[in-house]
Amino acid sequence: MKIDTSITRRDFLAMTTAAAIAAPAVMRGLDLTRDPVRIGHIGSGTRGWGLIKFTGAISEAKVVAICDVYRPHLERGVEACGNPDVKRYTDYRDLLADPKVEAVVIATPDHWHEKMVLDAIAAGKAVYCEKGLTMSIASAKRMRAAVKKAGTVFQLGHQGRQLPATAEAGRLIRDGRIGPVTLIHVGRYFNGTKERAPWRWYGNYSAWDRPDPKQVAKDVDWAKWLGAAPSIDFNERHFWHWRCYWPYGTGQAGDLLSHETDHVQSVLGWGIPDTCMCTGLNAYYDDDRDVPDTWLASYRFEKQHCSMTFEGCMNSKRLQPPEYIGRDGRLIFNGIGQDANRFWVYPDDIAYPHTGKMPEPAEVYDPVKGEKWPSHMDDFLRCVRTRERPKCNIDEAFIEVATLLMSVESYRKKREVRWDPGREEIV
Repeated sequence: MKIDTSITRRDFLAMTTAAAIAAPAVMRGLDLTRDPVRIGHIGSGTRGWGLIKFTGAISEAKVVAICDVYRPHLERGVEACGNPDVKRYTDYRDLLADPKVEAVVIATPDHWHEKMVLDAIAAGKAVYCEKGLTMSIASAKRMRAAVKKAGTVFQLGHQGRQLPATAEAGRLIRDGRIGPVTLIHVGRYFNGTKERAPWRWYGNYSAWDRPDPKQVAKDVDWAKWLGAAPSIDFNERHFWHWRCYWPYGTGQAGDLLSHETDHVQSVLGWGIPDTCMCTGLNAYYDDDRDVPDTWLASYRFEKQHCSMTFEGCMNSKRLQPPEYIGRDGRLIFNGIGQDANRFWVYPDDIAYPHTGKMPEPAEVYDPVKGEKWPSHMDDFLRCVRTRERPKCNIDEAFIEVATLLMSVESYRKKREVRWDPGREEIV
């Protein structure tokens, strides 16, 4: 049997947008069409643009404000938002002061997340923030404390949380369907040329047409873009390819590992792993990037007697869907964490490595026949009105960021690190 691996992140966003438009409001839990949530988008770059197109296409939301420090991105966000009267801002603080804005969607480089989230909470806005949450445990603690003190509706942007396959997989595992789980494999792979390297696109996924650097420098407020990051002259590569540099994010840990390990959390709910050992290197893309193109992290859940591995490689096109290995069988999904909507349960079969043929699945989860859940954004919008907790609330976000930062800390210290649950620190 061939596993379908054709779903991409962009395909998935288009699918969920269409589903949100087509599905009746009652299916999504609350009819917001009569009182749509008024949203301000902060950031309309690669990910932010996609989110604007989503919220601009559904009746449960109304985009009333957009902020970006780069003029072409601001303009394209305005064009995509579905509201000709949308307000434009180049300073996010002015957007937060807009009384029409009820909720903000933050899709900026990671080094801005804490400041913008804290300011949004102080302004009384609900917050949807893209992953990874932030860049340090101390920062995550401040964000969590602020969310809880204010009672803010907060959602972290892990759209894999909208897939009911995770709940069904967790139920089967807890019921002992594959026996005790002792090993979990997750990972991410890309490939390309040095001219079209991963993370080297211009304003959208796999967009390789390079804008004129001199015009970009004129169109961006570079000081506002840098914020608290080290002050440097305008650097085109840092602006477009910020995930390649440590001052603005956490590399593969915050971008890719966080998606996959959040999938594991959504299936098993085990929380922060006890230990992590991580190594990384630039095996192929030996350009000026800081962060490794190869990222290998091994975690242990000691109480559960289980290990989890993440393989990140930007030099291969293979697929590593989430795979849960038990004593009696394996549960394997069909795609990367945020897209994995189908899985197969296989019996343990020692003949497979020798024959090269997968055994017949003992069970298949078909999303067409499964439960229907609201999209991740719909979950957030509903909670803005009901004051319930979204699926990827601040406590789940803290688990996400602690897990990803354990790999960064291990890589930097070149040793195994542990999570101290009493102090809530990486040691």
